[in-house]
Amino acid sequence: MENKIEVLSTVTVNYQNDLYKIVDQLNRTLKEQDLMFGLALDKQQKDKAVFTIYRT
Repeated sequence: MENKIEVLSTVTVNYQNDLYKIVDQLNRTLKEQDLMFGLALDKQQKDKAVFTIYRT
């Protein structure tokens, strides 16, 4: 059986040092609902972060 990951939503926000804590807490709390959250620096604007919600 193939494991698919579906992107549900993506948003670009201003980067803050503690954003990863929110993403970590969301991943720990909502993994049983087949949700996963990601955070990455924007490649063009280093002061922005890309927050993505996935269904696993």
